[in-house]
Amino acid sequence: MERQIILITGGSRSGKSTYAEKLALSLSDSPVYMATARIWDEEFRQRVIAHQQRRGPEWSNIEENKYLSQHALAEKVVLVDCVTLWCTNFFFDLNADVQVALDALQKEFDLLTRQNAIFIFVTNEIGMGGVSPNEIQRKFTDVQGWMNQYIAARADKVICMISGIPLQIKP
Repeated sequence: MERQIILITGGSRSGKSTYAEKLALSLSDSPVYMATARIWDEEFRQRVIAHQQRRGPEWSNIEENKYLSQHALAEKVVLVDCVTLWCTNFFFDLNADVQVALDALQKEFDLLTRQNAIFIFVTNEIGMGGVSPNEIQRKFTDVQGWMNQYIAARADKVICMISGIPLQIKP
């Protein structure tokens, strides 16, 4: 297996996760699902349950909301869902300091992707919706956008999902 990084991006409910799951299953009979979410309310808990129920027993599941690199993933196909929630965890744990959060995320990404595995990252293009009147939301949009750019620059392939349709934008 040759190390590969694939980024799947798009808006909310664009089909990113479903596409990423199908892609992972096409590359491995036993992919790893790395969930980065923290459960903060009942509605979100139900979203997580729906995602879990969609996956079958062929998946290995790891719940890790920050330090993804601490898991041994060599020779595996790994779906990280999602970068947005992963960024959220660092951003708020680091007191909404944009540069400190971005530095920590980039360091963790680099450590994770040193492993010889196929990584599929799912992320959101939250900055496409306009500029928020809320300062914290604007700061988070900056972190998210810059992290998306960081991953995309290192990715072998980038796919943008629009209305359930995958558009390959890199290479």
